Amino acid sequence: MKPWAALLFIPLLAPAQIRFEDVAKQAGLDFRLQNGASGGFHQIELMPGGVAAIDFDRDGCMDIFFTNGAASPSLDKSAPQFHNRLFRNNCHGGFTDVTEHAGLAGAGYSMAVAVADYDNDGYPDIFVAGVDRNILYRNQHDGTFKDVTNQAGLEGLDATYGKMWAISAGWFDADNDGWLDLFVSNYVGWDPKAEPTCGFAASRVYCHPDNYRPRPNQIFRNNHNGTFTDMSRSSGIAAVLGKGMGVAFGDFNRDGLMDVFVANDSMRNLLFQNEGNFKFREVGLEAGASLGESGRAIAGMGADFRDFDNDGLPDILLTGMINDGYLLFRNQGGALGFEDVSIRSGIGVRTRQLTGWGMGVFDFDNDGWKDAFFANSHFFNMEKLLGVAAPLACSVFRNVKGRFEDVSGQAGESFRQTAYFRGAAFADFDGDGKVDVVVTAINGPARLYRNVSAGAGHWLAVKLTGTKSNRDGIGAELRATLPDGTMLYNEATTSVGYASSSEPLVRFGLGAQTRVRELRVVWPGGHTQVLRDVAVDRVLEVREE
Repeated sequence: MKPWAALLFIPLLAPAQIRFEDVAKQAGLDFRLQNGASGGFHQIELMPGGVAAIDFDRDGCMDIFFTNGAASPSLDKSAPQFHNRLFRNNCHGGFTDVTEHAGLAGAGYSMAVAVADYDNDGYPDIFVAGVDRNILYRNQHDGTFKDVTNQAGLEGLDATYGKMWAISAGWFDADNDGWLDLFVSNYVGWDPKAEPTCGFAASRVYCHPDNYRPRPNQIFRNNHNGTFTDMSRSSGIAAVLGKGMGVAFGDFNRDGLMDVFVANDSMRNLLFQNEGNFKFREVGLEAGASLGESGRAIAGMGADFRDFDNDGLPDILLTGMINDGYLLFRNQGGALGFEDVSIRSGIGVRTRQLTGWGMGVFDFDNDGWKDAFFANSHFFNMEKLLGVAAPLACSVFRNVKGRFEDVSGQAGESFRQTAYFRGAAFADFDGDGKVDVVVTAINGPARLYRNVSAGAGHWLAVKLTGTKSNRDGIGAELRATLPDGTMLYNEATTSVGYASSSEPLVRFGLGAQTRVRELRVVWPGGHTQVLRDVAVDRVLEVREE
């Protein structure tokens, strides 16, 4: 039997309509992403900005951190409208801006955020990536954060290229030593004094990335003492140049080591296979994850490394630009690598007229199949060339046993509103067991899409606490076996989509099932822990034994 045919026999819940309602205004989430554009058509103005779900005060309610731009091209962030923002979740449907007290207004032109507990003290920390400047904020346990970038050795200067423009970043344990390492996805060389001019005098446009030179990505090893060592060259990561956008992690070849996928803008995507001993080999072409069936590089933006078809193997979904179609690479296992199933899955054709940025693969209706969310918009000043409006609405595709159906049109009135959407972070912000989404929009208000899907199934969220592994359990792989024998798979990660960071909880939609017969946790490094007869519709805390 073909693997896809086997999927048809997995029974779960009758379909529920996925619906979202924008509640940002009534929740007090007042944030506008500013790109600082003033008519100069500087490339950085296209790319902000990421958003993170973070429980910074450990009260069990997910807070929200927004990155923000700056004046362009000066990178001056002093004006309040350019400040990064932290909003505390009041646990009753509202948010309060606590940026000033937290010390997180930031500096420079921020692009991305990556959240995790890098020092294993139980509190999530924040890494902000940006144009020529990255910042590491350590959580001080009292509602404030401290800039420890210099002490940590994360200034990010490259011996050849100096300061670089970072688009995304993510935390993962590259060597399974129990401490999170940092990967930074760098874009192109950018110098406002030497920037090309594109279009005509009366009709300027932002230049295609072909006009800019690629840059290496970076990886930093955690030294267990609050400092990091730049391993970019010795690891092999810096050996391959790219125009890096989204970054995602997964153990695609099942060897117990986390691998790295980087979506590239108008260049082939990169897949770094973890060889152990902090060595990586780029295998994108041979593994079938660099290019789609067309053999043409797309403008890769956001990416998620997630098992969409419940076969236990992590797949790769990424967004692209209009006429690209978004790509879905299915992991076939072993030496077979990945196959492009974008068209077969229903993703490719329905996204060909979209340009996507933030995205994520989550089970929004809790039926046991992970769905897909996309934050969309074309580029500024492209209406005349495209013949369509540049602002777009977000999209949601429902996973129907391995095939995707575009249900965006029925997802709610506020969900159909258009904007220049960018970053997206995923979490259950209101504690009702359904995954919500916070989305940024350039020069517009952020959206907080509350998941109001009626008839959604039962659920289980797992909060991991590592003792030998990293404190967040990042990289742990979980399998939930239901009473009817169905097996569901997910992994712990915060690196999702484009320039953004999502909740670390591992979630399962359970459909009509009211218990989990067995929950199997494989911690980073291979240690296995099993729980049986697990009650559902709750957050389950699992401490590594």
